[in-house]
Amino acid sequence: MVTWGISANSHDAAITVVQDKEILFASQSERYSGVKNDAHLNIGIIKDAYRYGEPDLVVWYERPFIKSLRQLCAGQGWVNNNAKQYILNYGITAPVITVDHHRSHASAGYYTSQFDDAAVLVIDAIGEFDTTTIWSGKGTKLDKKFSIKYPHSLGLWYSAMTQRVGLKPNEEEYILMGMAAYGDPLKYSDMILEDFFNNQKLLKLHHNLHRGCMWWRPELSSEQDMYDIAAATQYVYELQFRQLLQKTKELVNSDNLVLGGGCALNCVANHITYEYFKNVWIIPNPGDAGNSLGAILAYTQEQTTFVSPFLGHDTGGKYPIEGLISQLKDVKLVGVANGRAEFGPRALGNRSLLADPRGPEIKDTVNEIKRRQKFRPFAPSILEEHAQDYFDMVTPRSPYMQFVAKCKRPEEFPAIIHADGTSRIQTVTERDNSGYYKLLKSWYEETGCPMLLNTSLNIKGKPMVNNRQDALEFEKKYGVRVL
Repeated sequence: MVTWGISANSHDAAITVVQDKEILFASQSERYSGVKNDAHLNIGIIKDAYRYGEPDLVVWYERPFIKSLRQLCAGQGWVNNNAKQYILNYGITAPVITVDHHRSHASAGYYTSQFDDAAVLVIDAIGEFDTTTIWSGKGTKLDKKFSIKYPHSLGLWYSAMTQRVGLKPNEEEYILMGMAAYGDPLKYSDMILEDFFNNQKLLKLHHNLHRGCMWWRPELSSEQDMYDIAAATQYVYELQFRQLLQKTKELVNSDNLVLGGGCALNCVANHITYEYFKNVWIIPNPGDAGNSLGAILAYTQEQTTFVSPFLGHDTGGKYPIEGLISQLKDVKLVGVANGRAEFGPRALGNRSLLADPRGPEIKDTVNEIKRRQKFRPFAPSILEEHAQDYFDMVTPRSPYMQFVAKCKRPEEFPAIIHADGTSRIQTVTERDNSGYYKLLKSWYEETGCPMLLNTSLNIKGKPMVNNRQDALEFEKKYGVRVL
């Protein structure tokens, strides 16, 4: 049986194809349309999905009628969220069933975790009404133990603060994380706690922040104010996150944690999970696009082996190790678009812009190419067997760039060190990505350096390169060789 999971008609649309228990394909619409966080399906992604089988069933990632009720309660009027009609508009005629949004998040994490039991914490902006949920996973069963309802939402608050510092909400929260390193986290944290949070109750907000908070403290307007607000926002997020982890531990007796929802991408805070749990699993695409997989798993309620995040469009070809090494030695940076694209927001070696992390000038060079703010940091990819020698790791494995760590030798690698001395680590083994691992191994043997700077092969505000034509256009437009 071929099942398609679809997340669409809100933001970051995606399709996953599963046959029996095997994940055959998963990708996001933005990669085909070129529109960042594209909310809608398109012919390109549908055509690629059909390569892996025509659907016998489609599972939709949320309950449309309940979402419509919430939108009505939120003052948006009645919105007809008809999933069957939506996919019919794209010529998809398979039967459609719907599942709960937060259950999709929880299922995407739990049923790929390989845990027999786990506590599951889901934090996002909003589902139908749920904004935060805690689940108990045992065997094949997922039971909801706790929920926080709209409008009380840590995700909505974080997005509102993203807008407040001049960034795009629901897209540039990760930039706020980068800004935070340049601010004083304590300067405005008490003010934020007092103005937004009821400290007597867990995650109780004074305001509905669905439309942002541009009204908040307009006198704070300087560039340094924006950095200080960002720092305080991250600090307060971590305070609230810690309380939610404590609640999760109280409600579910397990050493294992599954973290899901868009807030699971807050790699700066994720290290806190290890203060409460021994083992932590975060799927590479924990946001709404990942719900295209989670919807299927919420329906089947079966454990699925998550082999790899490389589930998207396939360019084919052999990983071009020799050519990449040559470019890295000659010009210190190179693009790679090889094999299947990553399913998720982070490039993990198949759609990457790579550089030598040792030069003092390379960070500014890459930021200029990508049209990014100069303060933005870059991540290192490092051979897993060397990671502990260079970084203070909270976990020996970080294959999906989900945790930050202090660098032990920052003076040697200025291109991948942020202002606070941390790096967002990607550890690499042969089973994670054999081609990329062999590249890092060859680079280490030739230079003595076991890591490379790894950033997504795109420019600011645009999706990652997806296919060969995209790669050729990137090379021509931005003057970076792409192999």
